[in-house]
Amino acid sequence: MPFIRAYLRASTDEQDAGRARSQLEAFANESHQTIAAFYLENESGASLQRPELFRLLSDCREGDVLLVEQVDRLSRLDAKDWELLRAEIMRRRVRIVALDLPTSWGMMDAKATTDAFTGRMLEAINGMLLDMLAAIARKDYEDRRRRQAQGIAKAKAEGLYRGRPEDAKRNAAIVGLLKAGQSWSSIVKATGCSRSTLSRLAKRIQPHTGGAPVQDNQSVAALATSNLGPANKRSKAVRFMTTA
Repeated sequence: MPFIRAYLRASTDEQDAGRARSQLEAFANESHQTIAAFYLENESGASLQRPELFRLLSDCREGDVLLVEQVDRLSRLDAKDWELLRAEIMRRRVRIVALDLPTSWGMMDAKATTDAFTGRMLEAINGMLLDMLAAIARKDYEDRRRRQAQGIAKAKAEGLYRGRPEDAKRNAAIVGLLKAGQSWSSIVKATGCSRSTLSRLAKRIQPHTGGAPVQDNQSVAALATSNLGPANKRSKAVRFMTTA
């Protein structure tokens, strides 16, 4: 029997990645299904550096469902990176169900797609709509970034820009853990920060450590390589998942 695996993502540490959990659970209950596992992370949807997403794909068997609240939780990638991710999802024969893509809801029921013709039709229709929504999500991301840059430029010109305030107390604690030699995975688990934040803070202490920060065995690159499977270890996808 296929498993349903829910993916929840937020872009920054300040946002709640688990916000949509109750909505996904309610949707699964209405479909008389149970979510087998939740995968949460605070990473940008515009990047392929997402360990939890690739851990989810690694855990999947053929026919399993990847459940998301919205397609933009899965991807705000540019066209090139989206093709890499989509190819990996297709290779593993994982079915994507999104709450904002009603035509995908039928994929929750494995019995509904046992007929070869019905299955191929659903796959074709959802593939087309998924590509469309992924493109829209990317455009929305680029539009917001452009407007943000314009706003910052205007504020700087007027001498009003101060930037986002740093959580100095939290960051000091993270730096302390890094200096103490704690692994990146244990720090992420303890503090809930993203790996991009860890990378940025680790660079601050490089002069004191004599070189670049060393991640543990659960680094993004290691996760990407192991999760993509032997057939794809030398593929272009891996090169897009090296750590910052």
